Amino acid sequence: MSQSCKKDHYQIGIICALHTEAAAVIAMLDEPHPKLASQKDDPNDYSFGRIGVHNLVIACLPAGIMGNTPATTVASNMKRSFPIKIGLMVGIGGGVLSKKSDIRLGDIATEQGGDFHHSGTLDKPPIALLNALQSLKIHDINKGIPLEDALTAMATNNPRMVEEFGYGYQGADEDQLFQSGYDHSAGETCEDCDAKEVIERKARKNTILRVFYGNIASGNQVMKHGTTRDRIAKKEGVICFEMEAAGLMDNFPCLQPYAAATAAAFARILLGFVKKQEVTDTPSM
Repeated sequence: MSQSCKKDHYQIGIICALHTEAAAVIAMLDEPHPKLASQKDDPNDYSFGRIGVHNLVIACLPAGIMGNTPATTVASNMKRSFPIKIGLMVGIGGGVLSKKSDIRLGDIATEQGGDFHHSGTLDKPPIALLNALQSLKIHDINKGIPLEDALTAMATNNPRMVEEFGYGYQGADEDQLFQSGYDHSAGETCEDCDAKEVIERKARKNTILRVFYGNIASGNQVMKHGTTRDRIAKKEGVICFEMEAAGLMDNFPCLQPYAAATAAAFARILLGFVKKQEVTDTPSM
């Protein structure tokens, strides 16, 4: 455990919707840091640590509370307690299969600063993050992104996460995609679902995770109908619906830990491309 840093040393914030996601992010830290006191009227519970040259403050939404409004509240409180320059939302989502994007379980979908919005607006990410994303995309083409290395290190350092809590790869058989018009039966797994509704997909040649860049849709309502999901995705170029909008909060819990782990691994690698001086030069949020 390192010596405590001061509040001013934490300029990058990470927010997770689920404890499953926050645990994965914390497992990716190079070094955990001791707790720091937040503002008196800030109810967030924070974890602290370092990845590479960056000090991070991590917060999770309160248990059982989801949606855009709670996430905004958590972010606002974080910004009051710390001089946040860059914020990341790290977690699981529902990938959208298309001719261009053959997204599978554990693959990464990352927002690249598109302009799609039907209500309200979202500012583009800071230039420091966009520069890092561009560098990462070039590295991905030339050498690939070592997501598997980060996951292996997590499993080595935290074997209980894999052995008891399912943060390891579940196997291709668990990655089942159903017809968009099919209503899933209730339950934590697809054991009672109609196998005839499963879409047959060509097996990948390897288990290397892939990264997809595009628009991520977010909203306060769960996307219950696959046909509506596909229509919006096709029209707006959406590659992923964030967790709650995708209806994943209460469904398929057996798949959540591994997806959370790969998301945390990508966040770790992306931060490795973020230049510390660019973060310092970025105005506070």
